[in-house]
Amino acid sequence: MSDFIHDGWSLFVAAATVLGLLACIVLLLVASRRQPSAADNTTGHVWDEDLRELNNPLPLWWMGLFVLTVVFSGVYLALYPGLGSMAGKLGWTSLGEHAADQAQARSQMAPVYAAFTGMAPEQLAKDPKAHAIGERLFSNNCATCHGADAKGSKGFPNLTDGDWLWGGSIETITQTITQGREGNMPPMAAAVGSSDDVRHLAHYVLSLSGSPHNPLFAQLGKPKFTACAACHGMGGKGNQALGAPNLSDKVWLHGWGEDAIVAMVTNGKHNQMPAHASRLTPEQIRVLAAYVWGLSK
Repeated sequence: MSDFIHDGWSLFVAAATVLGLLACIVLLLVASRRQPSAADNTTGHVWDEDLRELNNPLPLWWMGLFVLTVVFSGVYLALYPGLGSMAGKLGWTSLGEHAADQAQARSQMAPVYAAFTGMAPEQLAKDPKAHAIGERLFSNNCATCHGADAKGSKGFPNLTDGDWLWGGSIETITQTITQGREGNMPPMAAAVGSSDDVRHLAHYVLSLSGSPHNPLFAQLGKPKFTACAACHGMGGKGNQALGAPNLSDKVWLHGWGEDAIVAMVTNGKHNQMPAHASRLTPEQIRVLAAYVWGLSK
């Protein structure tokens, strides 16, 4: 990948752009000075016995537009970025333009969010106007992973069922949206034992939620659960401070069943919820958090 961000590519783009403009100028000069090859103003090319190609001069309006296009291109490349990594005299950047658009949008929306300042989060969740704004914020920033109905999918939590890995309070949801979350289940097969031990452990985990399992295998796997208890607790109830799932409630984020549990214990799992502090204002996060909190209430 480093080959594609090398400084040589910037020089290549700049050279290709300049050579392209010069080629346009040369083409214009050559075409304007071309002389007919015969006294009757033809090029000498004949098709179908009597169809001859004329060599009329280029129209002045066309030549004028061509010249203006080349001049405009040169001025544009001097003022704006276009010649490789050159920034241009005006210092314009797409990032700066985006930041200016965001600032304008925030200033326009400031009076709307100001009306919610004195409202408690529980009131925001019930307020029709705040709910509509929260729903739009959710659609634009959260629905890609959690779904338009917020019910999630494999690997993406359901936000409507009241089962929260890190806790479902307004404060916790606000922190999650603002800072993001990073969950990590390390591979535990080496700590558990053999492949048979891992499979027995899977049946014990299934037994915690009353799911179909082999009782004999579950008894064999129970002692092995001590390797998991540090995060999930001895009863498998989980730990919201660590984001460790509750294994006794039949809510399976990354797949259900013996094979899914064996894969999880063997390979581990890393999951990430991105931070939105750089994308949303504190006022937007406050309204969005209230909306998400209300989904399970």
